[in-house]
Parts: sequence; structure tokens; C-alpha cells
Amino acid sequence: MIKSNKNWKVHRPDESAVEKLMTELNLPSLHAKILASRGFQDPSAVKAFLKTDAAVLHDPFLLYDMDKAVAIIRKAVENHEHIVVYGDYDADGVTSVSVLTTALERIGADVSFIIPNRFEHGYGPNSELFQEISDLGASLIITVDNGVSGIEQTAFAKSIGLDIIITDHHEIGDSLPQADAVIHPRHPEGNYPFGELAGVGVAFKLATALLGDAPLDLLEFAAIGTVADLVPLLDENRFFVKEGIRRLRMSSRPGIQALAKIGGTEQRQFTEETLGFMVGPRLNAPGRLGDADPAVELLKAEDSAVATGIANELDRLNKERQALVNGITEEALTMIEEQYGSTIPHVFVLAKEGWNPGVIGIVASRLTERFHRPSIVLAIDPAAETAKGSARSIEGFDLYQELSKNKELLPHFGGHAMAAGMTLALSDVEALRDRLNEQAIQVLTDEQLIATVQIDVPLTIDEIEVDVLESLEQLRPFGMAFPKPMYMIEQITVGSIRKIGAAKNHLKLELEDGASKLDAISFGSGELADEMTHGMSLMVTGDLQVNEWNNFKKPQILLQDIRSDERQVFDLRGIRDPLRWIHTIPKDNALYIAFQPQTKAHFLPILQGSDIVLYDERQADPAIEHIVLLDMPEQQEQLESLLSEYNPGRIYAHFYAPDSRYFDGIPDRKEFGWYFSFLKKRGTFDLDKQAEQLAKHKGWKLDTIYFMSKVFFDLGFVKIENGVVIIEPTAGKRDLAEAPAYKERKRQIEMEERMLYAPYQELKQWFQKVHQEIAVKEETVWT
Repeated sequence: MIKSNKNWKVHRPDESAVEKLMTELNLPSLHAKILASRGFQDPSAVKAFLKTDAAVLHDPFLLYDMDKAVAIIRKAVENHEHIVVYGDYDADGVTSVSVLTTALERIGADVSFIIPNRFEHGYGPNSELFQEISDLGASLIITVDNGVSGIEQTAFAKSIGLDIIITDHHEIGDSLPQADAVIHPRHPEGNYPFGELAGVGVAFKLATALLGDAPLDLLEFAAIGTVADLVPLLDENRFFVKEGIRRLRMSSRPGIQALAKIGGTEQRQFTEETLGFMVGPRLNAPGRLGDADPAVELLKAEDSAVATGIANELDRLNKERQALVNGITEEALTMIEEQYGSTIPHVFVLAKEGWNPGVIGIVASRLTERFHRPSIVLAIDPAAETAKGSARSIEGFDLYQELSKNKELLPHFGGHAMAAGMTLALSDVEALRDRLNEQAIQVLTDEQLIATVQIDVPLTIDEIEVDVLESLEQLRPFGMAFPKPMYMIEQITVGSIRKIGAAKNHLKLELEDGASKLDAISFGSGELADEMTHGMSLMVTGDLQVNEWNNFKKPQILLQDIRSDERQVFDLRGIRDPLRWIHTIPKDNALYIAFQPQTKAHFLPILQGSDIVLYDERQADPAIEHIVLLDMPEQQEQLESLLSEYNPGRIYAHFYAPDSRYFDGIPDRKEFGWYFSFLKKRGTFDLDKQAEQLAKHKGWKLDTIYFMSKVFFDLGFVKIENGVVIIEPTAGKRDLAEAPAYKERKRQIEMEERMLYAPYQELKQWFQKVHQEIAVKEETVWT
């Protein structure tokens, strides 16, 4: 039996809707199922959705205050006033800065940008920075991806004579800042048709209004920020990302090319996943650890050498960020274990001095993913007696709303339903923890506290073809509100099963459904091979991909979860340390069998208290239900006899083989011939002194030279005295296969191939065959 890691919620698309889309639009069943699952059942609506182009763009002047903002900016440009674009330090923020500064430069503006430092200034508008901007002679500030919560800071900017335009997309509080213009897709007095723009989307709309036409080349930036900020990929956002990715794939921007190279990604193969998992993290990295300016400088770089240098630095910072995240995550897990033990609270609120505020949002994400609980991770500043951090949530617990209920504890917070940031007094951390847990108890059901996987595209293997998967491009991009499909394949059987990877910690399967077959990979699930057998029935979920190797393409599924109700034989062959599997062996009615005395001697001190019996000393015992095969038999018949005598309910195959020869193999006749000619020319050869040098010269293993020397000795071709091989000039011709050393090596390799290195399903099939023969014999006796 294989239990799934999560609860499966299967939502099957309406079959009639799927059939209608397939018939009227000539779509593959896979495409039709995805669209129907996403609520697209009308063919005309599907046509409009698939035809995403610039026509979907709304008039930017539909945004409240857009006309006012454009007038203020144009006046500033005409008067040669200095304009500062005030950004944010994440990927959405730096792409927003890149879009708007580029647009302002195109209309001749005197423009620069400032991005607050996460550690010095915090998130959003900062009065000290506004003062610096004023002191530098600027007269107009335009915020991007921030500002809507900066009521006091905006008032300060106005008090010192600055004009300020706010462009933002974050949640609006009880009131808006008194700026000269506030451009927000969900402005309470506006009626913009689409309210889910990212910060870069709002910046793009302002750029469009300023330029008169949509600057489509800047969609390269807009796509990155839109994907990174996890906004719904519908309406304008879908066009931003789809067209942006198309342009990114052929972009001549040095920064984009440098990012692709440093990320080891083919630029022409960019997808939304590339932006989310390769580009976005590197643009985020500098802002998480310090100054975010290099991210903007990379995007806007015009020189390849400059871009390459910045990209290398961003990659270094990203690796540093990853190390910080891993370290803090381990500390957080230790803290959870110490504070909560086996009892998991409804909400985690963890705080510690020394944690880097720039990366704790990622740590919160990891905790939420692992425990399926809302998580708040805070970095303590002992000098200021404050705690600053980030939060991530689960469905059913709206972070922004729940945090809003605690405003008196949170002088600074912002975000949305699934993620938020905050700063609070250190003395209020415990109160916030208690309150949020009480609130979570009220709003979260037991079912919501269990991680689930939403499955909405059930398939059969014969629906999965390379051209069909490649044509999914027309449905991309996948993301928020149009999620990446979660595929499920039912009633399939397992063909081949392999552990792969240097550590054998990954699982590779061949799934079968009649004549149809599909490769499957599950990373980090190598141990499941020990619970599988050829022909067993499975249900799997995962992501479909096209695997290309040697110019040959095959579909495969990247598994996320597996279910099966069948019981298996246990394969312990890949686990060298018995202490890693001894606890899995039932204590009662288990017999450990060793075929070699040295095996018993090896395991006795390790398996203390366990009954280890040599094959030749075994005695019949009907109580034995489980047999552990510690090593391999010399002959297959020995194993057949053992299983026939005991007929165990469980078999654990370990097959300890300290001197395995399988991967060494047997040298071919050319290698034997060359070595023999070499010996004849020299007459003598000192193995102890010269074999290693010869092995390096020929690219052989040292053991290969000793083995061939032993074969020649067995056949009388040479003598070996004190490690020196001496040619026998009068030796006659004999077949290599006659040598005892050759026969023993061949027998050992064949046995290892059959037992030690056989795919699991082949070994299991052999066990099943023996059991079936035993059952037939017993039935014959009784009848």
C-alpha cells in the first residue's frame, strides 16, 4: 500500500462541455479538459481567451486620476524639473521602476530613481528619503508598486513642497493618501475594468498614457513583475505575460541575455516558470540583502559586459540568500519542535534576533508549505525593541483581513490575503500570536488545516502525446486564477521501476495502460521503489512534460503524489547501513538468512538480538513469517529451496555484496590480447610497482590488471612470484573461459545481475513465480 501525501480533491470537468470544445474548436481532449475545468465551456469565450492580443488592453485613462497624473508629469517635463521614480525592492518593484523610468526618458524627462533599503528605510514611502529627494532638487515623486499606505509620508512630502503621484496595486486601507494623484486599479472612486494589475502593470498603464501608445517592448519587464507578484493571469495580465514572454525569448537586451546565461536557461525556451523560478529570485536577491538598485541597472543595461557583471553579482547574492534561507529555516523548525512538540498550532508566529529580515518571507513560505499553517516569521531588533517580518497563509485565512483586526498591535503592515509584511513592538509579539490563533480557530475548519491537492484534469495515457503537450503553448501562461493543470492518471499499472541519481534517491517508473506507456519521474521518492512491483495498480498526479534526449522527444509525467492499495515485497538492496532499515523488520517471526559465513560474522555485531542463521544450518520453523536475505546465494536453486521451505509472507532482500564485480565486468578479448602482448614484450611485470601506472595509461581499473593476470596464471600462460608476472614461453593455447578465475567472475556477475542489480519488478516477479509454484504444489497435495 502506498498512501498519498495529501488529500486528493478531484474535480472532473463536465464531459459534455469537453466534447463540445473538442468538436467545435478541434481541440485535443487534454486542452478541452483544462479549459472546461477553468470554467470555459462556451466555444466563443474560449476563442476570445486563446486570441489574447493587444486588443485586450484597456484605455489607461479609465484609471482614476490618470489624466491628472499625466498633466502633472508633462508640466514637470516641460519645465525641466527633476522627477524621481520611487520604487520597491522586489521583482515587481524593480520592473516597475524600469518601465516608468524608460517611458519618462523617452519623453525627454530629467528622471532618476530611488528604491528604499529594506533594512534602513523599510517598505514603502519614507519621510527621510522624501527629504533627501527634495534636498537633491527634485520636485516630483512618482511611486511605483507602493505608496497607497503611506498617508503620513505623503503628507510630509506635500509639506516640504514636493508633488507626489502614487501608483500602486496593494490593498487600500480606510483612507487614501492626499497625493496629487493616486492611480490604483481598485480606486474606490474609479471604475477601471480590471482591478488585478501588478505594480508593474499600473506603471505600464501610466507609461502608455504618457507615450500615447502601449510601449510593447517594455512588456519584457511587465511580464517578469506580473509573474513574480503572483497576480491573476487574466485579462490584461494574461496579455502582459504572454506577449512579454514571446518578446523575452528573442530579446536583444543585454540584461535579459545575461540572466538567461547565468541561469543556464535557453532564452528561446522562457516560460512563466522561468520568470518565477529563475529570473524573479535573482532580481529579488539584491533587495533582500541590501541595495536593490543593481536589479534595475541590469534590466536597463545597454552594454553586454556591464550586464554580465551585474548578473554574476545577482547570482552570487541569490546563492547567499539561499544559504540564509536554509539556515533560518532549520532554526525555525528547531524552535517549532521546542515550543510545540507534536502539537501544531493554527498559526505560527516565530521571532528571533539575528534573522535576516530580507529572507524571512521565504522562510514563512517554507513553513506554510510544510505544515499547511499560516506562518509569520519575525526578525527582532533588540535596540529598537521591534519585530519586523513577513507572513504567508493558506486558503480560508485572509491575512490582510485577520491582521486588520489587530491594528492596535500593528503600526505598520500591508499585503493581501495570502501574504503580508509587518512591523510591531517586540512586547506585542506574544499577544499577536495568541490573537491570531484564536482568530484562526474561529475561521479555519479541520478540513482546511489538511493539505490538499486540487486535481481537475483526469487523463488516460493515450491522451498524452508530444505534439499535444507542445501545443499547450496556446493555453499559457498558467498562474494565479488560471492555474497550472494538476493531471491525474487512473487505473494504470507499473512497468519498470528504477531508483536513479547518484544517491539513488529519485524514482523512475514506466506506467502502462494496455499498449500505452508513459515515463514518470518522482524526485526524492527513491524509497517508494521498495514498495512497488511490476504490474501493480496505481493512481498518480503530477505535471506533464516533454523530455528531449539525443533529439528524441518523449512525454513524461513529473509525479507529485502516488496512491496504491497493493502490498509489496521490501527491497533493501540500496540501503547499505542496516541501521537505516532494521527498524522496519517485524520483531516477531522474522528470520535473517546468510549464505556466507563471513556475512553472518559481519552482521552479528550490527543486528544484535536478531536470529541470523546460515543457509546450511537452517531448520524448519512454521512460525517464520518474514525472511531477511542478508546476502546472495551462490546458486539460484538455494533461494528457491529456501522460499519453498518457509513460504514467508514478507521477503526483505538486502543482498550484502562487499566485493561486487558487476560494474567491473569482464575485460573483452581485445583487452586480454593487448595485455598478453604487453607481457610477452616485457617478459616480466611487477604488479606491485607498475600496475597502477599501467592502469592509468590504459584507463583501466587496477583490479582489471590483477584479474587478467590471475586468468593467465590459471591457464598456465604466466607465473606469478612475489607479485611479479613472468611469461611462460611454452604455454599452449587455451580458451579464457576455461580459467577458474574467469568462471568465478562470470558466475558472480550473473548472480549479481540476477539478484543484486536486477530491476525491482524482475526480482519481485521471480518471488511471485516461486510462490505461485509453491501454491500449485500444495493444492496438488491436498487434492
